[in-house]
Amino acid sequence: MNQKEILNKIKASVFNLLKNEGTGHDYFHIERVVNNTKKIISHESCDHFHAILLAYLHDVGDYKLHNGVDKTAEIVDQILSPIIQDKEYIKKVIDDIQLIGFKGGLNQKPKKIEIQIVQDADRLDAIGAIGIARTFAYGGRKERLLYDPNFKPENFKSVEDYKNSKAPTIQHFYDKLLKLKDLMNTKTGKEMADERHRFMEVYLEQFYNEWNA
Repeated sequence: MNQKEILNKIKASVFNLLKNEGTGHDYFHIERVVNNTKKIISHESCDHFHAILLAYLHDVGDYKLHNGVDKTAEIVDQILSPIIQDKEYIKKVIDDIQLIGFKGGLNQKPKKIEIQIVQDADRLDAIGAIGIARTFAYGGRKERLLYDPNFKPENFKSVEDYKNSKAPTIQHFYDKLLKLKDLMNTKTGKEMADERHRFMEVYLEQFYNEWNA
């Protein structure tokens, strides 16, 4: 089985798994991250196949989709084992995926360029117009307030603190979204993030104008 066939099989599995996901982590999010990855790798020297494979699989086991439990190892193994016989490679994929997420900004910058690229690609989909829509979709799914002017920001000391936060949705802009532009790893990622970041700033200004009208 060649690389194109492997990716097509992975794509089909991920589509079936996430096609009805309602938190903003659906298959179309995956597709956008894959497309962002392809744009970035066109300017980087890296293993293109591995980067695209990571992009397809990066969210399948995310704790946000599985009641707070990370199922990356289990689900990635289920998807890859029938089509890739190399167990060491599957373990490498699982280990690499664990380094992609934001985790409250408490994780270290990944060393591998493929992980850096997919991290940028994923973070790009968390900002801008689509990022805003996904943020409110997730907040609604978790029954969080849109905004609470009396809310006092939290200081996350651990990944668990970040995961367990019940902050209003607007606070997520400050906890994560507005930080992402400066955390991009690649030149292309930084360039792509600029416009999306500016849009979020304009959006927040308008939000507060309407709230305080």
